[in-house]
Amino acid sequence: MTEAESKTPAPRLTIALVGLMGVGKSTVGRRLAHRLTMPFVDADHEIEEAAGMTVSDIFSALGEAEFRAGEARVMKRLLEGPPLVLATGGGAMLNPDTRVLLKRHAVTVWMRADLEVVAERVQRRDTRPLLRGRDPLATLKTLAEARYPIYAEADLVVDVGGGAHAQAVETIVRSLRRHWAERDAKAAS
Repeated sequence: MTEAESKTPAPRLTIALVGLMGVGKSTVGRRLAHRLTMPFVDADHEIEEAAGMTVSDIFSALGEAEFRAGEARVMKRLLEGPPLVLATGGGAMLNPDTRVLLKRHAVTVWMRADLEVVAERVQRRDTRPLLRGRDPLATLKTLAEARYPIYAEADLVVDVGGGAHAQAVETIVRSLRRHWAERDAKAAS
């Protein structure tokens, strides 16, 4: 462990990664959790466990509205639990109640990336219900238009680009350190 890594305090709140599908929330989240010695949870995985079916199957069998209702229940449970690194689903922040819980129980980090990079990533697998049978870049642009104003409510915005996941982790850790230092300075004054 480097000197810089040893100076990264363990957070007292959940660190919730938000952003569009394909920006790397799950992959970066696992590495960030390891770096911060915190548990990692992928919200979509938790939704699948709770429902006993995949996200794709939930969308197919029950529809998006039921998926979103289940997502809200899972997010509430996770956010009211002990601190962890949480990879949220791309639409989790759309729910106003979830946004309130995120503000209360988490530091939110919007992982923002170039849409063309994200479109290239999401084309690799056919597991994203909102993209099935659609042009990924056009769909992502539509989603970005609707969701970016909501993601902008996040505590931190980190441009992750198309670089290595380790680089994204370092950028997030630096942003978190600044955030915690500013918060501690305000509390001390």
